[in-house]
Amino acid sequence: MKDTVFFKNIYFIILSSIGGLILSLTGLSIGWMLGTLLLAALLSFQRSTFLKLPEKQQGVSKHWLQAGQCILGIELGQKMNLSIFHIFKEDWMTILIMLLLSIVFSILSGFILWKFSQMDMLTSLFGTAPGGLSAMPSIAEEVGANTAIVSIVQTMRVFLIVLMIPVIVSSWTLDPVNPTAAYLSSVQIPMFHIGQLLWTIILIVTACGGYYIGKTLRFPAPWLVGSMVSVAIIQSLSSSYVGHDMIAWWPHSVIILSQILMGSSIGSRFEKNMFIGLKNTLFVSLVSTISLILAMFLCAYLVSTLTGITFITAALAFAPGGIAEMTTTAVVLHADSTFVLAVQVLRLVFVCVILPPFFRFLHHWKLRKNIRSHVSA
Repeated sequence: MKDTVFFKNIYFIILSSIGGLILSLTGLSIGWMLGTLLLAALLSFQRSTFLKLPEKQQGVSKHWLQAGQCILGIELGQKMNLSIFHIFKEDWMTILIMLLLSIVFSILSGFILWKFSQMDMLTSLFGTAPGGLSAMPSIAEEVGANTAIVSIVQTMRVFLIVLMIPVIVSSWTLDPVNPTAAYLSSVQIPMFHIGQLLWTIILIVTACGGYYIGKTLRFPAPWLVGSMVSVAIIQSLSSSYVGHDMIAWWPHSVIILSQILMGSSIGSRFEKNMFIGLKNTLFVSLVSTISLILAMFLCAYLVSTLTGITFITAALAFAPGGIAEMTTTAVVLHADSTFVLAVQVLRLVFVCVILPPFFRFLHHWKLRKNIRSHVSA
């Protein structure tokens, strides 16, 4: 029986990945996950007999989601290298202001979405959190938010950012930019060295240890957050000790596998009743997302005026559009890509570690408040 379920899971994941393959041809770096998620959701809606999983099992096994989270955690943890710490040391005040403002604006956007739609507060906050389509839905699922809505809102923001960034920043440069095409040209296949393979094994072991630490400390999505934090610590300490960045053998195909695993796992849990009454929610989400993006561009302009950082660099660092898209756009526009990478990575770490417990606290506080109001009435 277990073998049958295992092969059904594998077949479902492979079939869902076709959607990722198709969308990846557009050059969107998150296309593998988004396309896989969409096709997995459609297959889940159909509930075909040959794909049907056991009645007690909602979607494919969580082990596949956890594997994808662990891979993503290692990928993000590796980005915490010496150059990022050097940038933070030099411009810590500017980066801190950017991080705080972008997070405050995202929380305000989440409250607006909650107040003017039928969504619960937890789902609204996770939907607008600037953590990206890869991280937020998987964390949201573990804390009880509606992953379908979170995925929709996060996807909407990614597309709006990718569409709006070229239009706005191109007015500050002579050549238009296509960030999706830039991402394709930036992907490099690392050369294989035995030393890099050894460091890869060390990071994988570190990520597994980080999971158990995260589980003990009750981190949300410990396979993602625990592995990311533990790998970041080991990566930064080791690089500082040897005096140069430690490089693991980590081909881009591994990240594609992570997107496929997470996309198919999240999409397989979608049900039609999750989308009932979404018309008003989608409209409010669109308005709040556009307002969030415009507010961040305004802050980027103010930061640029006060600090001397170019507007393009500040805008790309502020924009909640994902590490890959914003960094590669910075490369094409000859902006400070290292600064953009530093701000994007540090914000993602902060969002994944700090915001989920804060959101859960707000959610439980709201529930207790409702209970007290009901009892008093």
